[in-house]
Amino acid sequence: MLRFLPLKLGRLYRCLKLLLVVGLFVILLMNTHNLFASFQKNELTDRRFINLNKCPACFGTSWCRKFMNGQVSFETWGRLRFLDVFNVKNVYFAQYGEPREGTRRVVLKRLGSNQELAEIDQKICKRATGRPRCDLIQAMYKTEFARINGDVRLLTPEVVEGWSDLVHCPSQRLLDRVVRRYAETKDSGSFLLKNLKDTERMQLLMTLAFNPEPLVLQSFPSDEGWPFAKYLGACGRMVAVNYVGEELWSFYNAPWEKRVDLARQLMDIAEQLTNNDFEFALYLLDVSFDNFAVGPRDGKVIVVDAENVLVADKRLIKQNKPENYDVWYESRFEECDREACLSFSKDSLCSRVTVDHNYYAICQNLLSRFAKWRGSTGGLLHDPPAHIAKDGQLEALLDECTKPKKRYGRFQAAKELREYLTQLAASSSSATAR
Repeated sequence: MLRFLPLKLGRLYRCLKLLLVVGLFVILLMNTHNLFASFQKNELTDRRFINLNKCPACFGTSWCRKFMNGQVSFETWGRLRFLDVFNVKNVYFAQYGEPREGTRRVVLKRLGSNQELAEIDQKICKRATGRPRCDLIQAMYKTEFARINGDVRLLTPEVVEGWSDLVHCPSQRLLDRVVRRYAETKDSGSFLLKNLKDTERMQLLMTLAFNPEPLVLQSFPSDEGWPFAKYLGACGRMVAVNYVGEELWSFYNAPWEKRVDLARQLMDIAEQLTNNDFEFALYLLDVSFDNFAVGPRDGKVIVVDAENVLVADKRLIKQNKPENYDVWYESRFEECDREACLSFSKDSLCSRVTVDHNYYAICQNLLSRFAKWRGSTGGLLHDPPAHIAKDGQLEALLDECTKPKKRYGRFQAAKELREYLTQLAASSSSATAR
């Protein structure tokens, strides 16, 4: 009797798929007129649709002229609003046109789900009036976002500490960098708050509090070699970033040589964000296949979701010398049934000079046999060629990088894994050349 169970489940699954397709077809028929109207209308010129009417409780206005002039438009399926039910993250693909540069693909983000954005409004109202609903624009002028006025020369750590991951433990050097590189003002380049308009200052602080991703992309720009998507601009609560390429998950079953190259780049990213000449350690607190993308031309791996990035100023840690600051910090591996889960202490990341968190996050959630994503177990380096699997070195390094047996074993394993992947990638390239 039990052997027929998979067969019945298979039939049930096919029936459900058929019902879903039929349901979508019926919806399409019922909305034929609306469909034609959707394809003809550019909703990105609608102030309410992009929440421009909520400014200064928004992320910026630097790209509003481009939006209002119709230079930005959704790609085909993005025009169909009834499909938004499937777009929980509110991420859209669009075309941006410049007379001299032609048309290129961009990504538009609302920086949160509809529920999260509604919660932002409620939090602003509660901060201002104590009630969950209010006149949002008037409320902004009664919050701490407005009270930090232009008479204050600097944005200081004690004011914003803990507002978000970016400023969980901010230094003055980091905040000066954030203000100086703020792209939603015409007078960027100064770290003095008084050089920002009142509305610009409120937008900056709101972004810092609710979703600092735009500020991470601006403060550590791709033009300077940081592995993040390029920030383009914002209008209302719609932020535009450069389209990088397909998400990393699309390469899960790519040829072995390609996966080795991607894995090497991921370990290089972990190293760059941990140790760099600027002495800022950028720790990735949310690491999953969806948060990285691969360029179609250069094959370069880029971080495309930077909301949960904690920045620690190593220079300040060395200066203040908190307890155990010079003791190497090892992230603790914990068994987890969920996808892309990590174990870490933010306070430890903020108070140690030498930390292995980024190596741990990349190895556990993307590369090793412990990685879990979309129902699959096993990371990007699954099913290696027989001679590599037989050698056992790769599996041993991945295991030690994820779940180290020796004290400080992850630091050494990460170093050796980078070198090993570089050798594998080089041997693959030479073999292809021959």
